[in-house]
Amino acid sequence: MKPKISVVGGTGALGGGLALRLARAGFQLSIGSRDADRAAAAAEAVAQQTGSADVTGTDNVASAQGADIVFVAVPFASQHATLTSIAPVVVGKIVVDTTVPLVPPGVARVQLPQEGSAAALAAILLGESVRVVSGFHNISASKLAAQGETGCDVLIFGDNIEARDEIIAIAGQLGVRALHGGPLANSAAAEAMTSVLIAINKRYKVAEGAGIMISGIPSS
Repeated sequence: MKPKISVVGGTGALGGGLALRLARAGFQLSIGSRDADRAAAAAEAVAQQTGSADVTGTDNVASAQGADIVFVAVPFASQHATLTSIAPVVVGKIVVDTTVPLVPPGVARVQLPQEGSAAALAAILLGESVRVVSGFHNISASKLAAQGETGCDVLIFGDNIEARDEIIAIAGQLGVRALHGGPLANSAAAEAMTSVLIAINKRYKVAEGAGIMISGIPSS
């Protein structure tokens, strides 16, 4: 049986793209938002676009509480408050943090936090009882929202290899090739790469968003 998945911050661009992919892949899905009504509206829209009957929307805490696996897709400015709010209800679960430490207006410049990465901060805020995985930093929201192959890879980081394996398997069901990127500390590299890709998008006018692809590893 597929796990029930929550996308906390699922009304945003990246969270919305993840929600569409998850619904199309047949996962039971809960969309979370600070505003439960907004989450419910987003869930209805995803259900209509995908034909899924297993999409609901509620506030972030209730969404995370009812799920087996929680994806967090919020801006860096909202990460601390969001993770603090859901921490009591995600004990023992896998939490996939997609946060990139972008600090406007200089989002095309790498600005990692003093903890070393957004993922490291997530691990501190959630505590040792939560299996924190990070990933999906270097894929654009538009590529996720579109149907079919994404044409780029995502890197998955975490200190628990089994948790990484589970998220990589889920990504595969979404039509996204995901690869082990190593321990959570390595998330800093992918988070920094996001600012590099934003700079590339601006310089070369890449409307759909530039991505990365790892060579030398055959697709399975």
